[in-house]
Amino acid sequence: MAKRSKVQTKQTVQQILDEAMKQILDHGYDAMSYSTLSAATGISRTGISHHFPRKIDFLTRLDSRIAEVFIERLDFSSVQALQTTWKQSLELANFRAIIRLFFSLCGSQKININRYQAISLASENAFAKMGDQGRLLVNALVGQSALVLCGVVEGEVLG
Repeated sequence: MAKRSKVQTKQTVQQILDEAMKQILDHGYDAMSYSTLSAATGISRTGISHHFPRKIDFLTRLDSRIAEVFIERLDFSSVQALQTTWKQSLELANFRAIIRLFFSLCGSQKININRYQAISLASENAFAKMGDQGRLLVNALVGQSALVLCGVVEGEVLG
């Protein structure tokens, strides 16, 4: 078998990561597997596991990308702006999926949740613009979002 060039390898890794991102946001991290990635990309499970030996490796590589998707719709200019844009964003499937991912990772013994950038980056941005009040607001919004996503309360709690 001919050796693949660095460019081909990079393209293959990018193809796998793009599909992993899609599956994580569309179906959840737990539903994404080497088999589902293989079926979607046409790359063998062995080929995928060559580049990503552990499932957690996908999250490690996608963490900053997931964080960007999460915070891109948020306005950190004021408490009101953050609350409003958070509530609006919670109506988007990708935003909800990222919050669900955060909570699914919280119980994992294998994952250091402190390294999950989406929530920590939101908290850092809020702190930079609004101080401790901003950081506390992000914590409250995350908790309230969990209640909304679980159907415990209506979305109006975020307003």
